[in-house]
Amino acid sequence: MENNLFEKVNQVLDTLRPMLMADGGNVDLVSVEEGTVKVKLKGACGSCPMSQMTLKMGIERELKRQLPEITQVVAV
Repeated sequence: MENNLFEKVNQVLDTLRPMLMADGGNVDLVSVEEGTVKVKLKGACGSCPMSQMTLKMGIERELKRQLPEITQVVAV
């Protein structure tokens, strides 16, 4: 089950990556455990002062919209 959810999360992230890459960043999926998605922000996203907004208002909102079993997204 978790492995299947991992793949679904990665598919949603694939739809968001072009926008992140346009600003010089990217996101790697680290793990999905009990509704919590752990990601690593890379490139410009890793050092951008707006990265928490990108994480919560962009990535987390879209993941929760498409996958209701996701409860939060955290950067590691």
